[in-house]
Amino acid sequence: MAKEKKLVEAITSMEDDFAQWYTDVVKKAELCAYSSLKGCMILLPAGYAIWENIQKELDTRFKETCVENVYMPMFIQESLLQKEKDHVEGFAPEVAWVTQGGAETLQERLVVRPTSETLFCDLYANIVQSYRDLPKLYNQWCSVVRWEKTTRPFLRTTEFLWQEGHTAHATEEEAEERTIKMLNVYADFCEQVLAIPMIKGRKTEKEKFAGANSTYTIEALMHDGKALQSGTSHNFGDGFAKAFGIQYTDKDNKLQYVHQTSWGMSTRIIGAIIMVHGDNSGLVLPPRIAPTQVMIIPIMQHKEGVLEKAIELKETLSKKFRVKLDDSDKKPGWKFSEQEMRGIPIRIELGPKDIEANQAILVRRDTREKLTVSFDELEIKLATLLDNIQADMLERARIHRDQHTYTAKTKEEFKDIIAKKPGFVKAMWCKEQSCELKIKEETGATSRCMPFEQEKISDTCIYCGKPAKTMVYWGKAY
Repeated sequence: MAKEKKLVEAITSMEDDFAQWYTDVVKKAELCAYSSLKGCMILLPAGYAIWENIQKELDTRFKETCVENVYMPMFIQESLLQKEKDHVEGFAPEVAWVTQGGAETLQERLVVRPTSETLFCDLYANIVQSYRDLPKLYNQWCSVVRWEKTTRPFLRTTEFLWQEGHTAHATEEEAEERTIKMLNVYADFCEQVLAIPMIKGRKTEKEKFAGANSTYTIEALMHDGKALQSGTSHNFGDGFAKAFGIQYTDKDNKLQYVHQTSWGMSTRIIGAIIMVHGDNSGLVLPPRIAPTQVMIIPIMQHKEGVLEKAIELKETLSKKFRVKLDDSDKKPGWKFSEQEMRGIPIRIELGPKDIEANQAILVRRDTREKLTVSFDELEIKLATLLDNIQADMLERARIHRDQHTYTAKTKEEFKDIIAKKPGFVKAMWCKEQSCELKIKEETGATSRCMPFEQEKISDTCIYCGKPAKTMVYWGKAY
């Protein structure tokens, strides 16, 4: 019991110190480890398995929209990066430069890719000639490097894994349609697979991607009331095309510039899973993304027939579910704590008396509810229970978000909410960047997005009192 108690005590209570709780969960659930290079994390099997499932689920959805995967170089020559002025200025503070190859100083500096817009533009300039070549719908799975000053596992690291889609279209309308389509792919994935409800909307001019005409985002609310930008989709218009000379001959034999999009989601989303669903015992993983959905834990496994029955169950259930068997020599209580720490949605307990009664005990990770189920009904009950857990987790996350979403009509009310009630604040804005900057300066809150679903909360801007032009979700963010 002493060991079991120590395992739970190793996690700081989220109510006491949410940041430390998060770090404890990441480490104790063995999702990642710190490398010897500051800001770079080592994805351990438990963490990488979650990313593999994310990759699989998203990749399937991308391909359903006719996207194809490619892979681009890791390095970008400086002259290529310099072609789009706004883009290079936006990323300049974060780039890592390569100045030497072997024993020789390079004639031109190379950037370790912070993102790959310029590489795809260079490619499209060479392969797009006619309207018949369009659209180009490409995506790559890779890592990128951004020299961050302050890092935290998954949320902000120097190198991180992600996917970045880059498409080229004949018209502005097609590009805009693709931009919104991919944002919806992200939002649906987060809701249906990760059980995280999202707010969809457009970023302000200040917050949009460097070089984009417009940036759309999905925003999630974490358990501590902070927002997390979880995926973005950008419409580049023809700005990059003009900078890189990406032209095609249309049906009337006239030269036109292509219109482009870019969209991405990274390992940061694993941080969202942790912070939306986790509790003081560790991870709580939605069944559809959990690498292990069911953990079988035999009780008194030294007794005749117990381990054999557990192995038989694993072999049977593995045909339909992702199942593991903990047949280690640890005590059951310790195994329970480990299963809870790792967020495995269901554990199956069975001992001599259960086998004699032709039954097993099913325990939900999210609510710890116990159910006694006969072996004959186990497959059906497991499938139903996993679906129920998935739906219940989404509903709890939605309730939490809605209960921590507030409205403000005056500056004083806005400041009071931001200071005392962590969460989203819906308030009107005049679209003047000066007001946006002042709000951040005075409250620490940033504009998260101008939601697609607009509401008229008041007639005037929350800060300056001028006529309001849009409703904005504001909040403190990671």
